[in-house]
Amino acid sequence: MKTISHYVNGQEHASNSSRLAPVFDPALGKQTASVVLADQADIAAAVDSAAKAFPAWRDSSLAKRQQVIFRFRELLNDRKHELAEIITAEHGKVVSDALGEITRGQEVVEFACGMPHLLKGEYSENASTNVDVYSTKQPLGVVGIISPFNFPAMVPMWFFPVALAAGNAVILKPSEKDPSAALWIARLLTEAGLPDGVFNVLQGDKEAVDGLIEHEAVQSISFVGSTPIAKYIYENCAKNGKRVQALGGAKNHMLVLPDADLDLVADSAVNAGFGSAGERCMAISVVVAVEPIADEMIQKISERMAKIKVGDGRRSCDMGPLVTKEHRDKVAGYIAIASEDGAKVVVDGRNIEVDGDKDGYWLGPTLLDQVPTTSRAYTEEIFGPVLSVIRVASYEEGLELINSGEFGNGTAVFTNDGGAARRFQNEVEAGMIGINVPIPVPVAYFSFGGWKNSLFGDSRAHGEEGFRFFTRTKVITSRWLDPSHGGLNLGFPQN
Repeated sequence: MKTISHYVNGQEHASNSSRLAPVFDPALGKQTASVVLADQADIAAAVDSAAKAFPAWRDSSLAKRQQVIFRFRELLNDRKHELAEIITAEHGKVVSDALGEITRGQEVVEFACGMPHLLKGEYSENASTNVDVYSTKQPLGVVGIISPFNFPAMVPMWFFPVALAAGNAVILKPSEKDPSAALWIARLLTEAGLPDGVFNVLQGDKEAVDGLIEHEAVQSISFVGSTPIAKYIYENCAKNGKRVQALGGAKNHMLVLPDADLDLVADSAVNAGFGSAGERCMAISVVVAVEPIADEMIQKISERMAKIKVGDGRRSCDMGPLVTKEHRDKVAGYIAIASEDGAKVVVDGRNIEVDGDKDGYWLGPTLLDQVPTTSRAYTEEIFGPVLSVIRVASYEEGLELINSGEFGNGTAVFTNDGGAARRFQNEVEAGMIGINVPIPVPVAYFSFGGWKNSLFGDSRAHGEEGFRFFTRTKVITSRWLDPSHGGLNLGFPQN
C-alpha cells in the first residue's frame, strides 16, 4: 500500500515520523493508502525550506511572478481531469463536481495573474515643499494554509495563488482524509517554474496545525473548516501574534416567498442541498417556506430527488458517497434525531440502492419536513445530504428565524418581488446573499466570507481583501535635493 508524504523544497520529503493515517476510497469503502502525519522535524523542514526560499521570491519582479502564475494556470487547465480523478478517488464526489471545484479555484488563479495592479501603492507629490509621500505593499513572509477535506483543490486555490503572487512562501497543510490533490498541485507549480521551497505541502493533523501556529517564522494562517476549529485557530493565532483568516461553519437558509417560481425553487434546493453530497459550507440545508406554498414545494422537491442517481463518482452518477464511514454514520444519526424530535421524514436516504460497491459510504438525499427549531438536526451543521423544511407564516418570521442563528455564512431568497428581495438583502445577517441564486459563492475578484460564527480573523478570502491580507504596507516620506542620472538605454526594459 502506498504511503503519501510531504513536499518540501521542490521534492517529496522522506519523513521519519512513525504516525500514519489511513486514506480511503469512499465509493469502495476500503483503504487505498496511508498518509504520513508530520512530526516536529517535518514541520521544521517545511518552515525552514519556505524561509530560505522567501527572500529571493520576494525580490523577484512582478513580471516574473506573473509568468509563473500564468504558466500554472495553463498547465492546470490542460490537465485538470487528472486532478479531478484524484479528488474523486479520495473524497468521493462525482468527477463532474470535482471538475467544477477546480474551475472555481482556477478563477482565483486567473485573478492572481492581475496582481501588478493589485499590488500598486499610492503617491502624493509635494505633500510638503519638495517632499513626496508614497506607499508600497510587501509580502508577509512564510504563510500557512490549512484546508478542509470537502474541497481539496478549490479551497487551497482561494489562498495560495494570491499569497504567491504577493511574494510570500507558502506551506499548505491539506486534510489527511484526501491529501493527494495537494501533492499534485505542488508538482504542477514546480513544473510551472516556481522556485523550490516557495510552495511546500505538510501532511498532518493537529500536531502540524499547532506547529505552524506556534512557529515564529510563520506570519499568518488561513483556515477553512468547522466553527470549533476556526475558533481554536483564531484564538491561538492571536496568542502567537499572527494574522489569521479563519472561515468556520454554516447553516444556510433559503427563504421562499409565496410568489416564487416553485419549479426554480425545487431545482435550486435539490442542486444546492445535495451537490457534493451536501459536504460544502455553502450548501442549502434549510428551506424556509412562507405559507401556503410548503406542500406544493415539497412535492416538487421530492419528484426531483427521486431522479438522483447515487453511486461511484467515476460512473454516470449524480451524487457520490460521503467521505468516511464515521461521517456517514454521524449524518445518518441526524435523521434519526430529527424523527425522534417530531420531524417528518419525507424522503429517507439511509437505505437506498446505489450504483457502486456495497461497502461504500452511502447516504442518499434526505428530505425532512416540519423540523422543530429546537432539534439538533436544525441547530447544528450536518454537512451531508439532508435538507430540512421549516414552515413560517410571514416574511418577517422567516427573516427572524435566519437572523437568530449562530451562523451567518450564506443565505438566499427566492421571489419575483424586487422590493422584497431588496429588503431581504438589506436586513438579513449573513455575509453572502443570493437572490434567486441558491449558492451565492462570490466570483474571484470579490471576497468570500460570512458573518457571526462563520468567520473569525482579519479578512475574508481572495479578492482585494486577499491581497491586503497577504501584504504589509510601508509609507515612505522622501526628499531629494539633487537629480541623478542613470545613463542612456534606448531599449525596452525586460523583467
